[in-house]
Amino acid sequence: MTGRPNGGHAHDAIVAEELHRTYGRAPTAVHALRGVSLTVPRGRLTVVQGASGSGKTTLLNLLGGLDAPDSGRILLDGVDVCGLDENGLVALRRERIGFVFQTFGLIPILTAAENVGLPLRLRRAPVGERDERVAQLLALVGLSDHARQRPDELSGGQQQRVAIARAVANRPQLIIADEPTGRLDAETALGVMELLRAIVTAENVTALISTHDPRLLDFADEVLHLRDGRLHS
Repeated sequence: MTGRPNGGHAHDAIVAEELHRTYGRAPTAVHALRGVSLTVPRGRLTVVQGASGSGKTTLLNLLGGLDAPDSGRILLDGVDVCGLDENGLVALRRERIGFVFQTFGLIPILTAAENVGLPLRLRRAPVGERDERVAQLLALVGLSDHARQRPDELSGGQQQRVAIARAVANRPQLIIADEPTGRLDAETALGVMELLRAIVTAENVTALISTHDPRLLDFADEVLHLRDGRLHS
């Protein structure tokens, strides 16, 4: 199983060892993660499945460098995430990781094309390179005809497609998607998962996706089951 603690391997994008994370203090402390160890192979789509409150968001936040564990170790392509300072974490998130959120997280005043191009603008990519990459990604997610529309002119499924295109704009090594279909109807959710599956192949990227929806598990190369802060086979 991918959840094995093995110390890492050249073909693993993520290696996590004995992650613990607790919020609050006794007697009301919440033990979100209790000794989670896992590896995520490079270039594959791994789904973390579990009910609300199982620890999925906490786990993804730790692996993405958005939060720090109380104890344990995280390696992303050999980089010790827990050993980075704030500047190092910002660079890691900007250059190596693309995030997709349940709430889409698009900037309302920007068009679809401008939202997708934002990560490229932040790293000061040349305008020609940026425009070419944005056009390529909008075509990949099936939204070339919607480039000039703003988020409030798009459906929920279209907004999430824009968010996915933005997440891969900088050609990250890893996509982290926390309940990316949580606000979508069943048919649209399946379409978004099909798109994520296609992006893993087209962009040769590793994807780690959390969901509580069992219908989406068929898209995964591997499924990790999280319950009460622990991984189960």
